[in-house]
Amino acid sequence: MKLHFKKIGSGEPLMIIHGLFGSSDNWGMLGKKFAEKFTVYLIDLRNHGRSPHSPVMNYELMADDLHELILDQGIKNPVLLGHSMGGKAALQFNEKYKNLLKKLIVADIGIKSYPMHHDIILKGLKNVNLESISSRKEAAESLSEFVKEFGVQQFLLKNLYWIEKKKLAWRMNLDVIAQNIQEVLTEIKTENNLTKTLFIRGELSNYILEEDISEIRKALPNSIVSTIKNVGHWLHAENPIEFYKIVTTFISEE
Repeated sequence: MKLHFKKIGSGEPLMIIHGLFGSSDNWGMLGKKFAEKFTVYLIDLRNHGRSPHSPVMNYELMADDLHELILDQGIKNPVLLGHSMGGKAALQFNEKYKNLLKKLIVADIGIKSYPMHHDIILKGLKNVNLESISSRKEAAESLSEFVKEFGVQQFLLKNLYWIEKKKLAWRMNLDVIAQNIQEVLTEIKTENNLTKTLFIRGELSNYILEEDISEIRKALPNSIVSTIKNVGHWLHAENPIEFYKIVTTFISEE
């Protein structure tokens, strides 16, 4: 699949992939900052953002999509950074296409499987009746019946766009995402993968627990785990300065 992406900056290649329900737009500000040092590829995964829709969605296919982009663009020895679902897609790519990456960066997700925890978000998104609403305000009101956190509401509503006058649509393929949600939560099987890897976790997030770290290091012996204090799952948005510093330091190290 030909993924949609934005290419900015110059220098060694840094590919960035978003999480579930997200898009490359979520990385706009930080992407520009990274572009001062790197050639940055801000990528929309399948069924997200402006990338094509497909009835199938799993990490194997996401890895293949990324590989196709690398071949099409002639990208050599990139650093691949993924957040949440994007982190798992990056891990799968690194396992399937060994020795193509210079380094791997995984933001606030582990290699393990996770229990279902997106029920409320999916109910909220399904509650937005795009046939009857004609404004973003109405969409926000419908979503807020289930999703109470304002920041999460705003993140999800970034997926709306005007398909025609007074007619909104989702950029993401909501039905397929809902149907394949278990695929998103699945474990990434990797063992003794020697790629230099950085896991960054939020201190207030429960996605990478202390007891997960030994399994991560067993699967990726050349990995390190860094923690950003006083942030949750959206660590790159909550403390972009510290996130940028940790990432650029890791990339520059031999």
